[in-house]
Order: sequence, then C-alpha cells, then structure tokens
Amino acid sequence: MSKRQVGLSAVALTAMVALLSGCGSTGNASSDASFTKDAKGTLNAWGFDNADDVGTSRLAYAKKQLSGLTIKIDQTPFDAQKFTTRVAGGNVPDVVQMDRQFVATYAAQGLILPLDKCYSAHGVDPSSSYYQSVLDDVTYKSNVYAVPQFYQPPAIITNERVMKAAGVTDAEIDTSKPDTLVAAITKMYKASGGTPSVLGLDPQATGNAGLWLLAYGGQIIGSDGKPTLDDAKNVKGLDVLKKITDAQGGYAKMKSFSDSFDFFGKNNQYVKDQVGAEVDAQWYVNVLTPFVDLVDIGAVPFKGADGKPFTVASGTSFVIPAGAKNKDAACAWALDLTGLPAWEAAGAARAQTLAKTPGAINTGIFTGSPKADTTLREKYIKPSGNAGFDKAISTFYDVVGSGKSFGASPAGQQIQTELQNAVSSVLLGNKSATQALKDAQASAMRAYDQSTKNAK
Repeated sequence: MSKRQVGLSAVALTAMVALLSGCGSTGNASSDASFTKDAKGTLNAWGFDNADDVGTSRLAYAKKQLSGLTIKIDQTPFDAQKFTTRVAGGNVPDVVQMDRQFVATYAAQGLILPLDKCYSAHGVDPSSSYYQSVLDDVTYKSNVYAVPQFYQPPAIITNERVMKAAGVTDAEIDTSKPDTLVAAITKMYKASGGTPSVLGLDPQATGNAGLWLLAYGGQIIGSDGKPTLDDAKNVKGLDVLKKITDAQGGYAKMKSFSDSFDFFGKNNQYVKDQVGAEVDAQWYVNVLTPFVDLVDIGAVPFKGADGKPFTVASGTSFVIPAGAKNKDAACAWALDLTGLPAWEAAGAARAQTLAKTPGAINTGIFTGSPKADTTLREKYIKPSGNAGFDKAISTFYDVVGSGKSFGASPAGQQIQTELQNAVSSVLLGNKSATQALKDAQASAMRAYDQSTKNAK
C-alpha cells in the first residue's frame, strides 16, 4: 500500500500496451462464454499477497465450500507485464486478482472472460450485489468482466488540534465552497523560512486528481471508454487545486513537505500536527488507530459542487483469463470469496484479532457490497469511546453510497497517468489547465487507439 495511489510508470504502461496489442487472445472471450456450477479438479489462482485476517478468513471459508477442489495460489503482487507475458506464453492462472482499473484494458483485448454467465450460473445478480459505482468499474460494453472486492472511498480526515488552534471549524472544510475552504486553509498554514511546517489541507493532488475533477462536474472517461480529459468542466477542479496549493507555498514546496511525512509511523502528520486536514482513503483511519492517544482527529465528507457528499470508487477484483483451464472453479471460488457469508467470516476474524489488543478500534471492512457493509457495520461497529474516531468511521460509511466510477476504458491506467502529469504541470505553473488537459487528452487518445487496435 503506497502513500500516493499512482499508476504504473509511463515506460511500463507503454510496454504493456504494446504487448497487449501484439499477443491477441488466448481463448474465446466472447459474450457467450458459458459457465456451470461444477467446481472440481485443481484451481490455480494468483492473488492474496500478504493476506491479513480479512483475507485468510475468506480463503478458509471458500476452501470449505469447495471441498472437492484443490486450490493452489501464487501469493505474489499482481504485475501487469508478468500477466501479459504469461498470457502471450499461454501459461495463465484460472483466476487473477487485480486493480479494477486494469479490467477494461484486458477485456478490450479479449484476454479475460465476461462473467455475466458466471454470475447467472450461481444465481447472483451483480446489479443488486454491489454499489453501482463499483459495478461500473468492471463493466465494459455492457458486459461484467470481474468480481469486485473492497471499496476504499476517500473523504477528509481532520486534525482537530490544528483546526482549533487556528479558529477553523469543520463547516469551513467544505470542498463545495472553494473560497471558504481556501480561507480556512490559509488560517491553518504555517511556514518557516518559506518552507511549509503545517499544511492547512493536503489534497493529495496527483493521487486523487480524478476525485477533484469529477466532484466539480468533470469527466475523465466517457461511456464509450474513450478519454475525456479535455472536457471543459475539468478545468474547475484543477483551478481549485491550484488555489489550494498556491495558498500553501506552491505545489513544489507542498509536495516536498508532504513526501517527508512518516505516513504509516508513530511520527505521522496527525501526531506531529503537520496537517490541519487531508484527503485520505478509508483505510487510513485504520493506520491511525494505534496512535489514538496521540491524535485528535475527526472527518468531513468530500462534497461535490452541489454541496452533497461525493466520493469515487476504487479497489480490486477477480478476473478469469480467456485461457483459463478451470473457469468454472474460478467462477465459484471468486463468488464464494466475495459473498456475504465470506464477509461475515472476515468480520468475525477481524473482531477476534482486535479483541487481543485492549482499546483497539474496529474501523470497519468496506467490501464493495452494500448488504455486507451494512451487516458488518451493525454487528461490529460500536462506540469506541473516542468521539473523533467514531466520527471519522461514520463519515466514511456515510459517503460510501455516494460514489462514482472513474469509468472503464481499455486505456484506464494510461489515462490516469496522463491526468496526473497534467495536474503536476498545472500546479507547478508550467501550463494552463486548458493546455495541460488538451495535451493529456492527445496522449491518452494515442494510448486508447493503441489499446483498441486489436480489440476483440
């Protein structure tokens, strides 16, 4: 898990697209790919690197349900180049865990199977099983190509100590009112010799670029999968980010300062009072729980231009390669791992783990499934005795239903990379927002054209 949720490097992405365009499909990935409930034999899976209690409990549950199946797992991190190399060589696992932004890329190339009939064979309705934003992440040309798991909505975690010292209230940390927000940021910002020592708000600008654009009515991927980075409404989000960074010494100084944060450690930016607020994914609340006595946090939702809570979907998924030798077992295993009983097993395992540490706080498990989230929240999320953490936990649960997908595109990762490059150039003052987005669109369209050249 990295501090900045960025895509692959441009070099790696270019190599991946080139390999995808050349290797074609290793099997039938048409929309009439059929599935049965017959899960037997040997299943070769790739995923679950460094599985925690949430992962191991679900693996144990699925293994118990599929007792006639021999399950072998390559528990190493997903690697795009490794995957496409294995596809080209005809040596693919039966099921692979990957970030959802890769799904449409492989779907367009015919390298993974549509799973509509996988779901129907098991009587599962995707439209009622997942948040719509999560389902949109894995839908390409009206077919569902993956089984989603997890959903990490971003919101704003506040540092109440810094805010109170500056006379700033939660109501002023309002992204729907940029002028009010920038004024609050300015009150909290501190510098020494021109170098930031306290940020009023760390927007995590490049890692969360899409969040800022979509919140103000922008769009980065169209319904047809083509990039839309030059959408005129995207300028608003970049303008707001520019005001935020300019109010805090400029992007270069801000980034240098935030890169020095002990993000996962005991001297993190909330312990050291280096931020007044920060845009974070839900998992970061869990990172802060060991330091409950050293921080004073709260949270507010990220809001869209209409003043309503707004967030975006992100997470991983399971896909079945077109060349899978045991796709029926792969389908059954993926669905068993992500069904309500598996998540209930995960919830129980997490509660048992936390019970071993006095005062530990259960921040919840965000599954991608509304029913599972509600079930686990009602059973396991109780008042912790710390009002700030309780507010933060509640805020993330409250926004999870307000999510929107970035969109699914064969060039999804490349589009994200071009967007991040555009944001950096604008915030550094190298280009206007309009010009940066125009240039990013041109590069993204080249990647899109390349990725769809041999699409199936």
